[in-house]
Amino acid sequence: MARHAASNNQRRALLRVGLTVAAAGAAIGAGGAAAQAAPMLPLGAPQAAGHAADSLDVPAGVEHALPGALAPVKSLQLDPLANTGVDPLDNAVGTQIADFKPVSTAMVTDPVARGGALRDLPLVGQATALIPG
Repeated sequence: MARHAASNNQRRALLRVGLTVAAAGAAIGAGGAAAQAAPMLPLGAPQAAGHAADSLDVPAGVEHALPGALAPVKSLQLDPLANTGVDPLDNAVGTQIADFKPVSTAMVTDPVARGGALRDLPLVGQATALIPG
């Protein structure tokens, strides 16, 4: 019994030492990252060249990054179950009265049920031309 109790005490002590060393390392690492940060300048103080982005460059950067960020939104498949046998959106309802042309919801549901993207939808697809990308 004494050996078993001593073994558990040693394990606990080693676990505590290990956790303490890990916490100390994390604290030192976080302090080192904070030490690398640039000092705060008072409001209205002149900035040195090359330290901050010019206010005129920010809109150009957004204009450059926005198409790359939004392009996947227009081309992602909307229905993850499309073209499978268990797709709940793969349905259409239609009717025909007398000899009039049949009316169906397939025009709306087919683009989604066939794995279409946002740009493939009948009315929304035309509006996606306004989204950059």
